[in-house]
Amino acid sequence: MTNIEMIRAYGHEQVAYFNNEKAGLKAIIALHNTNLGPAVGGCRLWPYESEEAALFDVLRLSRGMSHKNAAAGMPLGGAKGVIIAHPSQKTEAMFEAFGEAVNTFMGKYYTAEDVNTDTKDADYMLRTTDYVVGRADVSGDPSPFTWQSFCTKQAQS
Repeated sequence: MTNIEMIRAYGHEQVAYFNNEKAGLKAIIALHNTNLGPAVGGCRLWPYESEEAALFDVLRLSRGMSHKNAAAGMPLGGAKGVIIAHPSQKTEAMFEAFGEAVNTFMGKYYTAEDVNTDTKDADYMLRTTDYVVGRADVSGDPSPFTWQSFCTKQAQS
């Protein structure tokens, strides 16, 4: 299956690649669905073996965010961003450049931290975009609440 066929199969509204060599950013942002409202999904940093692997991950994760937000009754769509890099390569400039990439969606995508990113990285993004949730100064890291919710649901099963 080609990349275009994969994007069509997952039903995405928009998928964009970003490359900022100076900042060390190589990223993909996938907007799955904005029918219920702006799309929300974190920014994952992972040393993918290939761009195809990163594309597959961002497509499945963003579609999952659409379903997750709809199931929770939230007026939000689903999206996700992935940065193709090893966690040891993280820099402030990388996350500032990712914030600039988020701006290209003009408010249709809100990002947050995810795997290998944290509230400090979200604060770096905040330097270049207003479209960041889960910031240290406002709500903090949402992952403990997600984990707590997951454990509660597992205990009730």
